[in-house]
Amino acid sequence: MGTLQKKRVVDPVLTNIARGFKNASHIATNLFPIVNVSKEGGKIPQFTKEAFKIYNTERAIRAKSNRINPENRDEIDFVLTEHDLEYPIDYREQEEDILPLRLHATNVVTDGISLRLEKLAADIAQNLTTYPTGNKVTLAAGDKFTNTSSNPFTVFDAAKEAVRAKIAQRPNVCVIGASAYNALKNHPAILDRIKYTQTAVMTPALLKSLLDFDELYIGDSVYATDAGVFTDIWSDNVVIAYVPKANADSPRSYYEPAFAYTLRKKSNPVVDSYTEGGKVEIIRNTDIFIPKVVGSDAGYLINDTNA
Repeated sequence: MGTLQKKRVVDPVLTNIARGFKNASHIATNLFPIVNVSKEGGKIPQFTKEAFKIYNTERAIRAKSNRINPENRDEIDFVLTEHDLEYPIDYREQEEDILPLRLHATNVVTDGISLRLEKLAADIAQNLTTYPTGNKVTLAAGDKFTNTSSNPFTVFDAAKEAVRAKIAQRPNVCVIGASAYNALKNHPAILDRIKYTQTAVMTPALLKSLLDFDELYIGDSVYATDAGVFTDIWSDNVVIAYVPKANADSPRSYYEPAFAYTLRKKSNPVVDSYTEGGKVEIIRNTDIFIPKVVGSDAGYLINDTNA
């Protein structure tokens, strides 16, 4: 056993904090829900259309049963990636306020990995090549949400119908970039629908009801470049998708059809600590995952919503 491994101590308290951590502005796992896997690589089965075929089901007396000839399933390869961040605490800092500083370090490294996952998932979800023909649109000038003469409702209706026609499920989750949401909440067509409501003020909850989604999330998260320039992770796009609802009786499985999942190695994340030079404690968070689209037919991208 190496010297570093001997010094390394997994902290169950800080690990539980990391596993329960949820940055309010990070929404990726609502679109890419987490599925725990036992191995760091494998294959995900692609579901066929055999459940939607009309079969000859009538059977005559003493005749053989009507057997389905299963279609060959394509498979998606996945390889998980390790992500880790660590935070140093000097012994002189520890003497001042030990537990809150260790909690702060845990939150910082957990938030850093969470932001990385947010960016990875957002890049996939907002990429036109992720979606098949018929499941994406780049809005023309007359249809953009910043055009007060456009009709956002027809854009959403077309998107939802495109998904339903391919998977026989209505998309239930909508993710809207912050700038797209700002355009929508001030759009005359949207405001006209709510002018007789009690609040008459557009909110994400009210927009969710107007657009008929089970869940609607606004992509407010940003990231900073090395030059200190802040940029939206979710730009002027809308992603709608079918995401299976969580079942309290059983964990999620990638065998359940969906738009996407975050495949995560079981028992992750893990927070551990080790010392350097006897004077610096290192708090480290390790997570092993990959966001993966598993059913592109179950998603739709409304691209470039704003002028």
